[in-house]
Amino acid sequence: MTICTHLREELFGSISDGTVQLTEIGQLVFDCWLTLPDHHPVELDEFIVMPNHFHAILVITNHVGAGRASLSSSYIPFPRAQPDTTILRNAPSGTLGSIIGSFKSVATKQINRLRNTPGFPVWQRSFYEHIIRDEIALNRIRQYIIDNPTNWDTDSENPAQAPKST
Repeated sequence: MTICTHLREELFGSISDGTVQLTEIGQLVFDCWLTLPDHHPVELDEFIVMPNHFHAILVITNHVGAGRASLSSSYIPFPRAQPDTTILRNAPSGTLGSIIGSFKSVATKQINRLRNTPGFPVWQRSFYEHIIRDEIALNRIRQYIIDNPTNWDTDSENPAQAPKST
């Protein structure tokens, strides 16, 4: 899954020689992601914090109505976090939507506390998701995530690649 920052602002870091250099905010997102299994029945797979977006693969291990499912996802886990205005509303507990909603809410609060900007938007509305259906797709997406910093110069999420208005 992919979550982008509000207006594609490069909050999380920069790319130098194909390597992500995280800001304090980017490190906050990274560290919070690592705590996800402490709060939810999930396994972390490949992930990366990019300058203005976050890619991750998340395996939900105990999902109501489904068996083990590999989902590309992103999240910062803190239980019972109140959703902010950038997330899906009323998503059932334990769903990808509720996990991402909690991630965005908690990350936004922590980032805004750090920057002293209460109520300021951090994330774009919603997120991009993709169900990974087989090992070939899983390996392809893992490699995409790993290669993302190296490909930043041509990445469509890179603001330098945005079409110039005339």
